[in-house]
Amino acid sequence: MVAAISTLSDWAIPALIFFIPVYAFLRRVGVYESFVAGAQEGFTTAVKIIPFLVGMLVAIGVFRASGAMQVFAAWLNPLIQPLGLPAELLPLAIMRPLSGGGALGITAALINTYGPDSLVGRLASVMQGSTDTTFYVLTVYFGSVGIRKYRYALLLGLTADIVGLVASVLFTNWYFGR
Repeated sequence: MVAAISTLSDWAIPALIFFIPVYAFLRRVGVYESFVAGAQEGFTTAVKIIPFLVGMLVAIGVFRASGAMQVFAAWLNPLIQPLGLPAELLPLAIMRPLSGGGALGITAALINTYGPDSLVGRLASVMQGSTDTTFYVLTVYFGSVGIRKYRYALLLGLTADIVGLVASVLFTNWYFGR
């Protein structure tokens, strides 16, 4: 069964890459023209999001370099300790809604320091997969398409991040023991 799933996963992407153009050709769609039009639209979108991306990256850099993240983590520590979240993971919990790259850097540092099989390493890995980059999404993607009223999206995104964070801590502590 494992061999069959492995073989299927090895051939899934090449099969799609072959199937989609053949299907489009059979339906008399200009495959190359559609590809070029999509690439042009993608390039235009990429250029439109650059200012939002630069602004977000600068804000994150200032947040980390100023020491504000450490102050915020120290302030949150008494609130999060009863959940079973080690203090070492607070910077990751704070950074994850802001920046995927910054959070990945923190996760890598935690795994290098504590090891991938430690509780901290496992919690960092599960937290990385259980939460999203809410502020990044709102800033870059909403900004690039001109959405200005994102109050409810922010509330929902942060609620999902908190639920993902709490669930990752509870389930990781339950499964791997503490």
